[in-house]
Amino acid sequence: MGSIKLATWNLRFDSMPDSITVQQSLDNFPGPLDRPSEFNNILPEMPWSTRRIKVAQQLLDEDVVIADFQEALKRQVDDMLQLLRLSGNPWDFVGVGRDDGVNAGEFSPVFYNTSQVELVEFDTFWLSPTPFVAGSKFPGSPTTIVLLNTHLDDQSDDQRQLGASLILQRARFEAVNRKCPIIVTGDFNSTATGTDDSGAYKIITGAMPMVDIPADFADKFSVPDDSLPDFHMIDLRGQTDTLHVSGNFATFTDFVAPENSSNITDRIDFVFGGSNGGWLSSAYKVPSSLSDEGILASDHRPTFSSISFS
Repeated sequence: MGSIKLATWNLRFDSMPDSITVQQSLDNFPGPLDRPSEFNNILPEMPWSTRRIKVAQQLLDEDVVIADFQEALKRQVDDMLQLLRLSGNPWDFVGVGRDDGVNAGEFSPVFYNTSQVELVEFDTFWLSPTPFVAGSKFPGSPTTIVLLNTHLDDQSDDQRQLGASLILQRARFEAVNRKCPIIVTGDFNSTATGTDDSGAYKIITGAMPMVDIPADFADKFSVPDDSLPDFHMIDLRGQTDTLHVSGNFATFTDFVAPENSSNITDRIDFVFGGSNGGWLSSAYKVPSSLSDEGILASDHRPTFSSISFS
């Protein structure tokens, strides 16, 4: 049985680009003994060049093996690869920009520590448009997993429902054909409850039927009716022992003070496991992305999940 710690995190796109290099950010970063000039003075959104070190620190501190991101532009992808490799571990990623399938637009990349995880294959398709990445294998282990990382539309619940239906169809196809654990991660922009924005969550978890999907997609990833007919994804937070669920509940905070709850929109970032099994969630954590300096690393909190596979 292999075990990994996985992270999913919407990084907030680089909305204030500058020419500051990663090395310059590291050179100007406060030392471990430097006291912040002020505490609890929440700053507005800071440039990516200010936030990126915080992101890398949190991921490395949690000793993650796989890190799934959303909303990352090419510069952010390159920066995270550089920072993670500075840890001394070999990291790589898969993913493409959504605008041209190469480097333009936002990525939903999957980063992985190549000393612990081997990429078997990956592909991308657009959920108008949301990248999709699959395929990791533990070296020397019979355990193969299929990993799907996504970022659903933030405006239309109808579009999110279509996206969730496409993902669920593909996940079921992989479960039937590969007979291995299926993991889905990402920013769903959909809460677990509610009437106006919970459609995607309800579809992916089987609480609501799939909407119609394009015929060519259904044909390419067709599954016999009697093969895992009730397949759905299961929210790993609810499958983790209470004592090992820590941190916060909400995952989106915007760039506001914690006491200002007006922009905290509940839990919209998730880690799911397929109902075909083969996985066990031993820990689930949503820590703060706020440091004493008042810097929020992103407008989303990261989600960490420790998962064993069989």
